[in-house]
Amino acid sequence: MTFLILSRLLIVVVTLLVMEVAVTLFHRHVMHGFGWGWHASHHHGGRALAWEKNDLYAVVFAAATILLFALGDKHAPLWWVAFGITLYGLLYGILHDVLIHRRLPLKWKPRNVYLQRLIKAHYLHHAVKTRENGVSFGFLYAPPLDDIREELRRNGPRR
Repeated sequence: MTFLILSRLLIVVVTLLVMEVAVTLFHRHVMHGFGWGWHASHHHGGRALAWEKNDLYAVVFAAATILLFALGDKHAPLWWVAFGITLYGLLYGILHDVLIHRRLPLKWKPRNVYLQRLIKAHYLHHAVKTRENGVSFGFLYAPPLDDIREELRRNGPRR
């Protein structure tokens, strides 16, 4: 029984790590590539509580995850992969949409160094308003801020 619990926990943790890598690559190459038509709305901002075209990505990802849940029963590894993806989505929603972009009216400002770095890195990501020359594409991991600033300088003027 303990092995079963540990194996499921391992699947969830590995899924979280793989999701960060996969989502970073997706963000860089799809959202800032041929999928810019949806993602541009996020870089050009609007009202915090308003829906934006970029939110269609969440709908697509949720539908794919629901399909994974449907394909695996609660005892199959695929179900636990789907659970890990759901957990990643929850963390993303809280950190990115609520904490960073203030899509809910919360006044909390984190003092945690990790969260502060994540927020600042994402603001640097949004300093670029075009699909080219972006920086810091991850959602739960941010490179050191000095590295991001240096990459912005190397990429040239921001539009």
